[in-house]
Amino acid sequence: MTKRIDETEVHELHYEEIRTVLEQEPYAQYLGMKLVDFGLGTATAELVPTKDMLNAHNTVHGAVLFSLADYVFAVASNSYGKTAVGVTTTMNFMSAALAGEKITATAREDKRNHRLAWYTIEITNGKDLIATMQAMVYRKSEYFVPVED
Repeated sequence: MTKRIDETEVHELHYEEIRTVLEQEPYAQYLGMKLVDFGLGTATAELVPTKDMLNAHNTVHGAVLFSLADYVFAVASNSYGKTAVGVTTTMNFMSAALAGEKITATAREDKRNHRLAWYTIEITNGKDLIATMQAMVYRKSEYFVPVED
């Protein structure tokens, strides 16, 4: 019989290693995203969009907002040290974001079981809700940090 792994314990024992792996996500770094908070099933990141991230209407491109939401989704869902991969996302855009204005995305875990987990992500500019995302991951069997069975 396989011993059940305590994912809270994995998170606590390997917190720095997990954080380092997730902070060094190449695409997030390329866009200038900064991970500011990280916990079990949660994450917050910030981005100050540049003029190169604007659309034809001179507001932040939806793909940039999606990328920020997707980044905190990835961090929150992988916070247990167990490999989680996105399955579905639904993005809702409510307000425009502007270049030079700090935007913050926060992910929270709504429910998790052995194979699936569901998340709600909100993006704000400090005063307005810019966008929301509902997302689900598939939780693989593998851990990306050392665990003992």
